[in-house]
Amino acid sequence: MRVWRRLEELPPDFGPSSVTIGNFDGVHVGHRRIMRRVREVASARGLEPTVLTFDPHPSRVVAPKRSPRLMTTPEQRAALVAEEGIRHVLILPFTGQVAHWPPEEFVRRVLVEKLHARAVLVGDNFRFGHKQAGNTVMLAELGRRYGFTTEIVPAVRVRDRVVSSSVIRALVESGNVSQAARLLTRPYTLEGNVVPGYGVGGRLTVPTLNLATAGELLPASGVYITRTTAVPDDRQWPSITNVGYRPTFDGRRLSIETYLLEPLEGPDPARLRLAFLHRLRDERRFDAPEALREQILRDVARAETYFRRAAKWTRCLPQPA
Repeated sequence: MRVWRRLEELPPDFGPSSVTIGNFDGVHVGHRRIMRRVREVASARGLEPTVLTFDPHPSRVVAPKRSPRLMTTPEQRAALVAEEGIRHVLILPFTGQVAHWPPEEFVRRVLVEKLHARAVLVGDNFRFGHKQAGNTVMLAELGRRYGFTTEIVPAVRVRDRVVSSSVIRALVESGNVSQAARLLTRPYTLEGNVVPGYGVGGRLTVPTLNLATAGELLPASGVYITRTTAVPDDRQWPSITNVGYRPTFDGRRLSIETYLLEPLEGPDPARLRLAFLHRLRDERRFDAPEALREQILRDVARAETYFRRAAKWTRCLPQPA
């Protein structure tokens, strides 16, 4: 897959393309439906399957106070859409100038002159251009004028609710990481560097790895079953993770502390990726470190049961021939 970061990087002979447009934060099940359709149209018509997304998120430019905490970086989004057979990603810098382009100028400058679009596929709530003046009806009209087809891909509904990035963000922020994983088609993850802790866990409770992350969206304070992966060597461990303020030790700063359920073999990891699988409980204050340690061991036992059941269920799945 090729990632382009400026319109000027695209070669003059790029395309012709089958393209979808959006922020695609999280690349959830609804986004993936659109990506698969982009690939199908591209295959049927001999086009290049392409995604157009933006950095920063447009709301950071036009309405920064309402800008959401994002689940994915542009690079993560590009890697995720590649899983659906997308061959090109244009990460368009969203500037004040771009924000002021009228809908037709956006279509002409980007879709027609640079991406040479022959098919444009979007969700039914798609808006574009200055002050979001463009909608799907206008897009179809412009398509007839400039020579591309327009297809509206229906939204995915789960339990009679439309799947959206905002819905998933709310689930993560409330701690419902299991439901968020179902809508994302994978666990919600955080990545960051391992940093020194406070020196308390190893002495009084259990030793942990402490994560410093630039991730914007954090799960609600609490204890989670997680899977920990070392970056970049991909060593993995079942784990439990506490997101919170360490109230037993009068903590003042948010910390993300992970306890590995299996021995840490090999060099200490410098960077980790945490996949949040299931919420165990709220974070709470204990009267003494010993009581906290006993609770952690109970958490460990529940997590070990979770992983045993997951492994048993996986073994029961049909195996490829």
